[in-house]
Amino acid sequence: MRVNIQLRCTECQEENYLSSKNKKTNPERIEKKKYCSRCNKVTIHREKK
Repeated sequence: MRVNIQLRCTECQEENYLSSKNKKTNPERIEKKKYCSRCNKVTIHREKK
């Protein structure tokens, strides 16, 4: 039931990270604070649609 997802930076829209989630327990999109190498700071990364 786990699915691989891509995380996209909310500021520069670059896809930086791959992650996985369980669709059954987390049906909504996830958000994580991660480091963006393009912005050179920690930003919120959201699941790509």
